[in-house]
Amino acid sequence: MAGLELLYNSVIDNIASPQDALLCFVHWEIIRNGYKCLGTGDQVRNDAFPGTNDKRSELLPAHWNESSELYTLRYESSDGKVQLLVKAITVDSSVIFNVMRSGSEEVADMTVSLSDYVNCDHLQDFDRVFKNTEELGGRVQSGILSSGPGSRSGSGKGKEPAKSCKKSLQDEDPFRIPTRTAVRQPGWAQPMNPFAAGGADLDPFGGRPGGMIMDPLRAGFPRSGLDPSSGIPMRLPPGAVPPGARFDPFGPVGRPGPDPDHLPPPGYDDMFM
Repeated sequence: MAGLELLYNSVIDNIASPQDALLCFVHWEIIRNGYKCLGTGDQVRNDAFPGTNDKRSELLPAHWNESSELYTLRYESSDGKVQLLVKAITVDSSVIFNVMRSGSEEVADMTVSLSDYVNCDHLQDFDRVFKNTEELGGRVQSGILSSGPGSRSGSGKGKEPAKSCKKSLQDEDPFRIPTRTAVRQPGWAQPMNPFAAGGADLDPFGGRPGGMIMDPLRAGFPRSGLDPSSGIPMRLPPGAVPPGARFDPFGPVGRPGPDPDHLPPPGYDDMFM
């Protein structure tokens, strides 16, 4: 914390808000993990504009807290291989940090509640301005520095791997009708299964008895064995019904006479049974 104290006291006169203090802490965590600050703003400065060259420094650059709503700082690793673009946005009582690494375009973010880590009543006193510093330092490490130099944990958030550029025929021709594949009809449960009720309705042409389609010749057992194409004595001449055609006979087919199940029990005269 000695380095942070020197840094904070060097800018204490410019600390005007809790987010200023928080950014100072996050800046120092980035510095002590092997980075140097290049300056403010999104664009990298160069020799084309005299007096605007980026200078690697551990200190906060001039005008770093010009706006208390949006902070933008750029950093570079000690070996010059990695650059960070750090943006901090104030939203109500929180600050959202967004970090992008140049080259790999990896992006990491972290949301910090100001009241959890900054004592707003003591901004001018370094000994009392910060609280829960170990927790905040750990969040900076895992949230926005997890894949940088000197990191303590694994890699941070990265961009998703590039998807294959190979296009299917459907992508090339949106009007192409996809090829249909034969789907085998699932086997229905046995009719004696009480949970198989309605199976004949779901598969009316599956040859199961019952169902919504009425076929007197296939309505269960016993079957009459009548072939309507050969004619019905005293009713239809042979050939009146084409072979294999569905046929609804004019009268009852099968067991003659009433069904015994339709009769009341012996000695029972209740008409409402």
